[in-house]
Order: sequence, then structure tokens, then C-alpha cells
Amino acid sequence: MMEYVLLGLGLIILLYGGKILVDGASAIAVKLGMSAGLIGLTIVAFGTSAPELLVSVNAALKGNSDISVGNVIGSNIANIGMVLGISGLFYPILIRKSTLRFDYFITVLVTLLFYAVSYNGMIELWEGILLFSLFIGFNLYLFKYTDQGLAEGSEGEEEVEQVKGYSWLVAISLFLGGIVGLYIGSELLVNNAVKISREFGVSERVIGITIIAIGTSLPELITSIMAALSKKTDMAIGNILGSNIMNVLSILGITAIIKPIGVSDEFLQSDFLWMIGFTLILFPLIRTKMRISFIEGLILLIGYCTYLFFLL
Repeated sequence: MMEYVLLGLGLIILLYGGKILVDGASAIAVKLGMSAGLIGLTIVAFGTSAPELLVSVNAALKGNSDISVGNVIGSNIANIGMVLGISGLFYPILIRKSTLRFDYFITVLVTLLFYAVSYNGMIELWEGILLFSLFIGFNLYLFKYTDQGLAEGSEGEEEVEQVKGYSWLVAISLFLGGIVGLYIGSELLVNNAVKISREFGVSERVIGITIIAIGTSLPELITSIMAALSKKTDMAIGNILGSNIMNVLSILGITAIIKPIGVSDEFLQSDFLWMIGFTLILFPLIRTKMRISFIEGLILLIGYCTYLFFLL
């Protein structure tokens, strides 16, 4: 029983630590003169992926690579099937042509690249360097558009409004506190997830894809639902696609650089195909009417439930 309590506590600390980290880093960025657009594209976007990063690195260092890989694959599937599906049920998500041409196209390429570097059963150091280099290049490209005033986002502006009055002491304290919280939360989450999986004979792959992936996707779910309710629907789709790109390029890249990640055959024969399938099916759903309404959201959510049914 204690394992479940500690796992839940770890998840809460992990998510709250990510929020504190974003607040502290955003306050520091404001004092250094960064624009709202840059803060939204970098700090806020990275902050929502910070829980996945800490969990994946922690699991890899402990030799639980199935949790590292399952966390990323499960999060990417959950982001499209669960998060985008539920968001579409609340309010129609309008899709810009630029989102379809750029964000979605990059998401497909990154998803296929993830499969390619995993195909031999191991994500090596050089592949981690490749992924992280692409992550840097992707952000530099975004910076170019931000400088041209094309990426000033309300998400960054809202974050600036919340933290612009913080002192240096408060900003740095929040930043360091967020890092500590993420570490403690990831320790509790990974350790107790492994204990529960062994207790019930459930594989670490399943634990990583379900409990951990869904749990660490909560920031994206909350952000996207709030964006949909506020009718800022371009933020909702951008948040999802950006998170999936971030998960692969930064989380797997950094984790593989720290320690090469083993990829089991079960991932290659099943979960990767589901992840690619969810990514590809998104195109006809959004291309038909350039929006994700109740029907499209329901299709995605039913698809995600079907995946969980076959998985469990």
C-alpha cells in the first residue's frame, strides 16, 4: 500500500516541481530581458517536459531503460490520443495552415527518426548527440521566427505577467527548488513504479507507458484544456505537437548522452507502431476541416482507449 502512496506523492512533487521550475526560470529570463515569445517557446515548453526528462534520466541510470523509452512513447501517444482528444471535446481546435505545414511535418519526421534510431535495439551516445543537436537546431529556427515577431505567444505573455514582480532571490530560490522537487519526485516515482511492477508481475514497459506516461502528461493535458476553454486553440495544438517533438529530441537525446538506452523488441513490434499510427491518423482528421471538433476528439480518445485495452 505504501508504494502506491509514495508513487502518487512522487507524481505530485514532480508536477509541482516542474511548475516551480518554470516560474523561477521565467522570472530570471524576464530580468535578463527575454521576450514573452522566447519564454513561451523555450522555458514554458521545456518546463512541461521536465517531469518526463527527470523520470527518463533517473530510470536509465538505475538500469530501467524500459521505463525511459515507455515514458516517451506513452507520453507521445497520450498527448495525441488522450490530451488532444479530450481538448477537442471541450471546444473545437482550429488548425492553422502553418501548423500543418511546419509543426505537424516536423512531428512526423521526429517520430520516424525515433523509430529509426531505436530499430537496432539501442539508442547510442552518438544518436543521443544527433537528437539533441536537432533539438538545438529546431529551437534556433523558432528563435528566428520569434525575432521576426511571428511567435509571440499568449502563453509566454501570461507567464511573464505572473513572475515579473519576483525579486532575484525569489526567482533563483524557485528555480533551485524546482530542480530539487523534480529530482525527489522522479526518485519516488521510478522506485515505487518498479516495486509495483515486480509485485504484480507487470512489465516496466507497461508501467512506463501507462502510469508514468499519463502522469507526466498531466501538464500538457491541463494546459491544452485551459487553452481550449479560453478559445486559444492554436496554443492547444501547438502545445501537443511541440511537446512530442521535445520529448524525442531533448529527453531521449539528453538521456542517451548520459547513458545509452536499450529498446526492447516489444516496443518495436507494438508501441512504436501505435505511436506512428496516432501521428499519421492526425493528418486526415485535421486536414479535412482544419479543426479538431467533438467528433475528431472522440475518435482520438476512443483510439487511445483501444490502445490501452490491447496493452493491458
